[in-house]
Amino acid sequence: MDDEILDQSMFVVYQLVSWIASVAIIFGGVVPYIPQYRDIRRTQNAEGFSTYVCLVLLVANILRILFRFGRYFETPLLWQSIIMIITMLIMLNLCTNVRVATELNTKRRSFTDFDWNYFWSWSRFVDYLQCVVAFTVLTAYVTYLLLDSVLFVESLGFLAVFTEAMLGTPQLYCNYQNKSTEGMSIKMVLMWTSGDTFKTGYFLLTQAPMQFWICGLLQVCVDIAILFQVYFYSHYPQKPVSHTTHTTSAKAL
Repeated sequence: MDDEILDQSMFVVYQLVSWIASVAIIFGGVVPYIPQYRDIRRTQNAEGFSTYVCLVLLVANILRILFRFGRYFETPLLWQSIIMIITMLIMLNLCTNVRVATELNTKRRSFTDFDWNYFWSWSRFVDYLQCVVAFTVLTAYVTYLLLDSVLFVESLGFLAVFTEAMLGTPQLYCNYQNKSTEGMSIKMVLMWTSGDTFKTGYFLLTQAPMQFWICGLLQVCVDIAILFQVYFYSHYPQKPVSHTTHTTSAKAL
């Protein structure tokens, strides 16, 4: 009798932990963008947020959803991609409206101009939406044609998670170029690291496809490399730092 009660209790605990982990994996990725969204709305200034982050995450998560048609993975990961796509579209809509409202140049740029010089710098949210839909339709059609190819499916999955894993490399390279991490929030990087570590552990425990946890480990390595830059450049400055800049940096961190 006692063993049966213990087994039931362990089952309930396991189900509760699994549910909490699923909710965390679904919504955890969008949490850092909530304060960013509120800050842009409050200041009506979107210069501190790169819309190319939205581009990378949209591409990565669209490809991940298509990958599921060829290789099954956990449903929470599917919902994570859907929630992230919606979040990035919301961020794009806000950034576009704010930029257009403050832009002095009255010339409007659109997706249908097919001008590479202004790619992903269009004047209306609908142009970004058209680009996303066009990319989704094209990649979905190619996936449909090559769905029987194991090589294509596995490559699609790797490309999806590798694209997301490389999200931190521009920041890593920027820090290296500047020989400094001034103005970068350490709290944000710590949030990335903890989130990516949790996500990678989730991939391993749920036996997600190999591409997921390999690129998850790569993402954690990039986060750790950025944290190492914070330590290295703060203890071994590579360039003179003015008192004004240092104060601003301290406030940002």
